[in-house]
Parts: sequence; C-alpha cells; structure tokens
Amino acid sequence: MNSYERWIDWWEEALDDLATARDLLRLHRYSKVCYFSHQACEKALKALMIKKLNRYELIHSVAELLRRLNNILDIPEKLIEKGEILDRFYIPTRYPNAWPYGAPYKHYTREDAELAINYAEEAIKFVKGSIEEKSVK
Repeated sequence: MNSYERWIDWWEEALDDLATARDLLRLHRYSKVCYFSHQACEKALKALMIKKLNRYELIHSVAELLRRLNNILDIPEKLIEKGEILDRFYIPTRYPNAWPYGAPYKHYTREDAELAINYAEEAIKFVKGSIEEKSVK
C-alpha cells in the first residue's frame, strides 16, 4: 500500500475517535470528549488532505487544516470558525500546566462536550461529502 492509499487509515481512525468521544460523553468524561472530538476532526481532515492532495501535514490545528484545504475545496467560513473552537481542546484538555489551577478535567462541562461533538460531527460530515465527490476547485 502506498502512502496515497493510507488516507483510509486516517479516516477510520477519525471515526473511531468520534465513537470514543460519544462513549466518553455517556461516562461524563467531558474534557476527554472535547479532546477526542478535536482528534476526530484533525484525523478526518488529514485523511481528506492525503486523498485529495496526496500530502500529509504535520500540524494539529483543525482550523489551519481547513484553511489549507480551502485552496482546493470551498470550505464554509463557519466551519473554519468551529475549527478554531475545536483547536482550544487540543492541549488544555490534557495538561495541568495549561491551567492556572486544578486538573484539566475539572474545567469542562457537559455543554462543552456536546458542543465539541456537534462541531466534530459537522466537520466529519463535510469531510465525508468531500471524499465522495470527484471534483475539486
């Protein structure tokens, strides 16, 4: 399998991360839901980039991946804004030194987790549609 064909591995891992976020929501593990929602988006976007551009980007920003994909796809500005919000869940959800006090999990609510999953689902739906369509800009 060449690297171009590896996009499916990134896509499947994105879907698994989204399923993990949903499972964690039922367990009230809100910071982890936020983190896995971000991861699902990041990996889905990397899958799309590999499939459409035959290129892997070594970045973790959902918003920046969307901006880079905007060169070949029409990315809605609202989706990029939602990517900016998801990017806030990459580091602070995991590391105590990202906060002035308290363990990260103590800073997240059910509302945060539901927002993260909703944004992740929206981005993944967009990626799925883009993977399935034949043409680019």
